[in-house]
Amino acid sequence: MMKTEDLIAEALSLPIELRTQLADKLLKSLNPGRKEIDDLWAEEAEKRVEEIRTGKVTTIEGEKVFRKIHSRLSK
Repeated sequence: MMKTEDLIAEALSLPIELRTQLADKLLKSLNPGRKEIDDLWAEEAEKRVEEIRTGKVTTIEGEKVFRKIHSRLSK
């Protein structure tokens, strides 16, 4: 059986594309997603992008949002 240090060294020697795939799989193994929930989030994201693209909703700069929140909280 491979020692942990050897395994890590081997992983770090992989090309960036393979390290990215490995990191993604390791992270998913720590917190496995539920396909149904992931699909719903993807659908919601696509809906929101379409609403912005068509002008149904407008975006607000992040700084403006945070200033407004800060103003409300400091009252």
